[in-house]
Amino acid sequence: MNKTIQRHYPRVLTIAGSDSGGGAGIQADLKTFSALGCYGMTAITALTAQNTMGVQAIHAVPPEFLKAQLQSVIEDIGVDAVKIGMLHSPEIVEVVAWAIQYYQLPHVVFDPVMVATSGDPLIAKDTISVLIEKIFPLVSIITPNLDEAALLLCHAIDNESELIPSANALLKLGARAVLLKGGHLPGDQVIDVLTQATQQPELKLSSKRIASDNVHGTGCTLSSAIAAHLALGQPLTQAVKMAREYILGAIEAGAHVKTGEGHGPLNHGYAPKTMYKI
Repeated sequence: MNKTIQRHYPRVLTIAGSDSGGGAGIQADLKTFSALGCYGMTAITALTAQNTMGVQAIHAVPPEFLKAQLQSVIEDIGVDAVKIGMLHSPEIVEVVAWAIQYYQLPHVVFDPVMVATSGDPLIAKDTISVLIEKIFPLVSIITPNLDEAALLLCHAIDNESELIPSANALLKLGARAVLLKGGHLPGDQVIDVLTQATQQPELKLSSKRIASDNVHGTGCTLSSAIAAHLALGQPLTQAVKMAREYILGAIEAGAHVKTGEGHGPLNHGYAPKTMYKI
């Protein structure tokens, strides 16, 4: 008697905050997972009252309830990759670190969300040192933008020549790999730097800047796309390259669409893929 081979969808878990406006946070993550052919799951760390104009309020999820979400999802469905976003308090960080270690979660991508596109703070200052100590050593890659890297390193990054030294300084804080996003620097080109503790030299990734006011949730989307490609079996460097291709297409496809009165969202579904089975 032939035994049926059980297959499953690539399962990607986002541990992040909820954006009520739908452009960032878990909403952007789920859209990205679906667009890239993966099955998305969530463990919500905080609720935000948020729109294209900014963040009006944040309601923290109790740590014990976050733990219950993680146990519920992981123990039943399983996980092939993880994206971590907004971790606003030391207690929340502790729960996430416990889950990564206890369940030996694979392919963890950490986007250290600290400041919204609007400039609103999304994290308590005393949480930063806990993130570095508890999360950095456990994840596959961190994906800070320049504002987040400045908070982590305690100094501003003002020009392209500082990207590689800053990325390497983040490695020295305990990260295994760093994608430092240079999109906040002026110029016609957007330059990101990928550096890995086990691989040299650093990789510069350059692309033409796309003129758009609709860039809310770009960091969430990029880190989610990296996690999705890791779940699909891509090695880290290739996952980063493919995620950048996806987000550039999403920015371009949504550049001339009006959603709200401020920073609108990307077009996450511009080229959706069929749900894979692995």
